[in-house]
Amino acid sequence: QVQLVESGGGSVQPGESLTLSCAAPGFSLDYYAVGWFRQAQAPETGRDGISCISGINSPSYYAESVKGRATIFRDNSKNTVYLQINSLKPEDTGVYFCAAEWGTGCTDLSGFATTGQGTQVTVSS
Repeated sequence: QVQLVESGGGSVQPGESLTLSCAAPGFSLDYYAVGWFRQAQAPETGRDGISCISGINSPSYYAESVKGRATIFRDNSKNTVYLQINSLKPEDTGVYFCAAEWGTGCTDLSGFATTGQGTQVTVSS
């Protein structure tokens, strides 16, 4: 598994924006699909796939909950994938994780295995 480090979370008010980073120090993410997942605060909730950028030049994926508010993009020179979320809502609150799978697209996120500690996003007024 690729070791990834998430960062960029924080406590913000509704309507603000955050850009989350998923870095692979010393490792190239070329041809890797990278997905972002959210673990909500309630312990009984599962991990929701929020967004994904393909490793094979196929379409990116956005969950309905963030569609139109989020943009996923990569900077291969920095071995980093970013997720920008605008107009944040309280329901965006949770711990955000990223995961990478080589040579695939974003049609099935169920096999993506997260390896990092995640980054906390809290949206409240």
